[in-house]
Amino acid sequence: MSSHDLHARRWRIAIALTAVVAAIYFGFILLIAYRKDVMATPIIPGLTVGIVAGALVIVLSWVLTWVYVRWANRHFDAGIASLDGAGK
Repeated sequence: MSSHDLHARRWRIAIALTAVVAAIYFGFILLIAYRKDVMATPIIPGLTVGIVAGALVIVLSWVLTWVYVRWANRHFDAGIASLDGAGK
């Protein structure tokens, strides 16, 4: 694999995960703006759908960051190491 291929692959993964995070975040904001009734629905006293959705936005961002780091550690770092080894 060439450095160009490796860079293109990393770029595709980063853009895809960024798009997913943006969709989650803006979906949450749109729900707040246009479906206040849904977001205000109580699940249990003191806990609404909006609070749970907000917490999920944060947790999903962490999970997607973990996915990227795991991918980078397995594939990107290994690709860089193979490029370094190929040049010696």
